[in-house]
Amino acid sequence: MSNVSVIGLGIMGLPMAINLVKAGHTVTGFNRSPARLDALITAGGHGATSVAEAARGADVVITMVPDSPDVEGVVSGSDGVFATAAPGTLWIDASTIRPDVAKRLAENAATAGLRPLDAPVSGGEQGAIDGVLSIMVGGDSADFDAAQDVLGAVGKTIVHVGPSGSGQTVKAANQLIVAANIEVLAEAIAFLEAHGVDLDAALTVLGGGLAGSKVLEQKGTKMVKRDFEPGFRLALHHKDLGIVTAASREAGVIIPLGAVVAQLVAATVNQGDGALDHSGLFKQVLHLSGRS
Repeated sequence: MSNVSVIGLGIMGLPMAINLVKAGHTVTGFNRSPARLDALITAGGHGATSVAEAARGADVVITMVPDSPDVEGVVSGSDGVFATAAPGTLWIDASTIRPDVAKRLAENAATAGLRPLDAPVSGGEQGAIDGVLSIMVGGDSADFDAAQDVLGAVGKTIVHVGPSGSGQTVKAANQLIVAANIEVLAEAIAFLEAHGVDLDAALTVLGGGLAGSKVLEQKGTKMVKRDFEPGFRLALHHKDLGIVTAASREAGVIIPLGAVVAQLVAATVNQGDGALDHSGLFKQVLHLSGRS
């Protein structure tokens, strides 16, 4: 078992850290919110008062923070992960950030003697709690092999998808697919409501056919009940769609549906709903339909 430090104990990071404790690893966490740190300690983990304290003595450092600047903030500088973790430490960035930033930071980590993997995750809060996340990993294959015990404690589908930055590229595609699915599910439920259909029955039969999906399974009932307690915040999906559109433009790939969904998500966030679960995109569909 390894000494694992988890930096960032948010909606995803905390359950991941707890599952690492359950798997027998010695887990130290760092988070700006003390309440999240207390929850890890209650589960059998340990708390650090700084990034540097968390990184020192760790075999594996996992970062799980919101955006590219946040990752750079915790790994860079004299008190960051790169300066304080021992040479040979595995650095696994489970955040969702820009692929080009992931590549650059991986080069910086290697220069500092660390072994970098970009390993963003998919599956939402429940997937993190259940330890069944899908993890797309970029980096050296030997480092990927060395990380199996740690990644296996938090995920179920764990795939090495290529060199550094590849994990983030695949995650960007994931977020594009999820956003489009959420939007069309929201449109379908608004359509069904307008026609007075039994929604529970409709979702059951739709889920059993070709229209079935994880999005329908996990988000359909939330939309019906107007329960937008965040498992993944709209503000973060807005950020992710910015990554997708920028990377697509750079590659010369046209994503017309993705561009429309990105604008709808942006409008929802700008109207003050960024803290809602991304299923809250349903509110935008109702608003545009005059049914809000």
